[in-house]
Amino acid sequence: QVPLVESGGRLVQAGGSLRLSCVASGYPFSAFGRLAMGWFRQAPGKEREFVTAISRSGESTGYADSVKGRFIISRDNAKRTVYLQMSNLKSEDTAVYYCAAVVAGGDGYYIWRHDYDYWGQGTQVTISS
Repeated sequence: QVPLVESGGRLVQAGGSLRLSCVASGYPFSAFGRLAMGWFRQAPGKEREFVTAISRSGESTGYADSVKGRFIISRDNAKRTVYLQMSNLKSEDTAVYYCAAVVAGGDGYYIWRHDYDYWGQGTQVTISS
């Protein structure tokens, strides 16, 4: 099991910035570096969608077209934490944001929901226009 705890979600005005964090609380420090991580989001009435992902080492990242140039994913393996820095936020970014993890065999990243084995409970991000 990989317990994931997201934080940082809140109400923000359009055009603002926000940083989300996801901590693999209780997961062995030595093992966190074997996890590929991702962020997904789900807006009311919509499917959960891919936002961004990062490889085990942090060398490789991928982004949904809708967030490219505005969001940045990063990780600190020493803190067992993945971050999502969001800027120039838009009303369509309003959603519950979920952190996900998978034990990865190589140093790639994953963009499909079914690739991930572990999920957090989510954190609400609301953008007011």
